[in-house]
Amino acid sequence: MNTSSAYAFGSAVIGAVMMLGVSAYAQDTTGAEEAGNGDALGLSTGEVIGAGGDESYTGATHGDWELVCMRAEEGEDPCQMYQLLRDADGNATAEITMFPLPPGEEAVAGATILTPLETLLTAQLVMQVDDGAAKRYPFTFCTAIGCIARVGFTAAEVDAFRGGATATWRLVPVAAPDQTVDLNMSLIGFTAAFTDLTEDLQ
Repeated sequence: MNTSSAYAFGSAVIGAVMMLGVSAYAQDTTGAEEAGNGDALGLSTGEVIGAGGDESYTGATHGDWELVCMRAEEGEDPCQMYQLLRDADGNATAEITMFPLPPGEEAVAGATILTPLETLLTAQLVMQVDDGAAKRYPFTFCTAIGCIARVGFTAAEVDAFRGGATATWRLVPVAAPDQTVDLNMSLIGFTAAFTDLTEDLQ
């Protein structure tokens, strides 16, 4: 039995996995005048760094996946695949970012899944691609915005994503430990998005 009662993110945390950037503060005329006075007293009033504005942006869209990129001061902007996961009622409940890993390791892709704080951690996360075998993943830690699982996918699992239609993530809410919340992760556009990032990695 599935439940989705009040088990959803508020709008303030949507996109939080990729939005944890450094905010820049603007200076007004009054601040500039105070800076002159402060300099006369031998006090530092600071120096504005960074370009300000949003630190992240959507670089491209492949099907149901977005490539969300972070602005870098030097070199190319790093990007990750992103998808917002909703429950059966359409409530934004979790989000996932995925990215290819350098060759030579068992895991060829990494992912970060962010779920609400009301998630029962001991039940872990269960993921299943279409009608394939289900796999369980532990949570890594929780913050003020939610609980995070950092997981790795093998080449076989990435191939399953490429050839699949939907992957289902199953969570258990603390308030109803005998029930589950199923979140569908669309695999439409997965191959194109993952290939795009893999080419950037090379």
